[in-house]
Amino acid sequence: MSKPKMTLQAPSLLIKGPYQGITGYDHYVREFTKGLVNQGANVQLFDFPEWSSQKHPDYQHAYWSGLVNHSVNAKSIIHFVMPAQVEIAKDKLNLNFTMFEADRIPSTWLEHNLQHDLVILPTLSSKESWITSGYPEERIRLCPLGINHELFQGETNALLLKDDEGRSVSDYAVRILNISDLTPRKNLISMLRVWIKSTDKNDGAILILKINYPWQRWIYKFFLDIKWMEKTLGKSRKQAAPILFLINQKFSDSQMRMLYAASTHYWSMSFGEGWDLCMMEAGAAGLHLIAPSHSAYPTYLNSNIADMMTAQPVPAKFFWAHGLHKLYANANWWKPDESVAGDYIWTIVKEGRKNKYNAAKKHIIDNFNWDKASCKLIDIINEVEG
Repeated sequence: MSKPKMTLQAPSLLIKGPYQGITGYDHYVREFTKGLVNQGANVQLFDFPEWSSQKHPDYQHAYWSGLVNHSVNAKSIIHFVMPAQVEIAKDKLNLNFTMFEADRIPSTWLEHNLQHDLVILPTLSSKESWITSGYPEERIRLCPLGINHELFQGETNALLLKDDEGRSVSDYAVRILNISDLTPRKNLISMLRVWIKSTDKNDGAILILKINYPWQRWIYKFFLDIKWMEKTLGKSRKQAAPILFLINQKFSDSQMRMLYAASTHYWSMSFGEGWDLCMMEAGAAGLHLIAPSHSAYPTYLNSNIADMMTAQPVPAKFFWAHGLHKLYANANWWKPDESVAGDYIWTIVKEGRKNKYNAAKKHIIDNFNWDKASCKLIDIINEVEG
């Protein structure tokens, strides 16, 4: 695939954001930075170390040290952080690239963003959240994220995984993957409830949950919530098709590609997404996708290339996760329909359905890659710099 040709001159630019960790934010800061450099931008990178406690296996690469130590005289700085985390550079144009997963943003975000020159968002759903909250539309620009299309070219070996009984995961005909940080928004208890209700222990299927969490008490609460859900449901995990938990395991980019290759489907029950890079990468890897039809997902998915679940607005209320609930005060997010999800999972597991395997691959690779995203971002920078 040839690189898109830029319509305007590549700028000098300062970038501040997390790039050393394993979160989605870290990932897209790395990819945007590489994409901008590949398009000719003169970039100096500043870390936001408070973001990530767990470091990515590739973060110490000399490439990143070179960008950190590279001094650049630039008009603009892009802050890849939440609005309240922006430290305004008074002699620069301050652009905040951010996103949100509910129907309105926190009031503190609005107050901070009004002090910035521009807000850059990846989706219409985020744009609607900012406008609903009172932010002026003329100070918003859209720039979608992407995937590393080169990583998904050709074949790759599947990651070798074994279930809790020592059986090779590749022995299962259906291998459904989800990758999540352990937060209430990811709605993992709902996913497990649907899985337990829809499958039996003798089904030739396995659910692979790759979970990252920052504090031990979060994973402790998660498994207590599972036990309570099983008791309420009247059916336990042992009576359902197996679930493989990959907890706080750090994978390089190439290992992530192998994890996708080890799977046949990718499934989300999230209440809301600013983007969901893992869903997009799974599509680029050719997996059959199952996603809610809300927030970011309709930006790059539709019912022709994925199984889309209906979802209804519900108050975004929860009371744990280290104060995260304060961000969602007076906001709604969207609850995926568990009965629709159950129907999808039942037919996939019982009938081996994967008719949308490879369906999203070409659409995602052609329309959502980091070269295109970086060119769009350069256009925005040149516009604001005049």
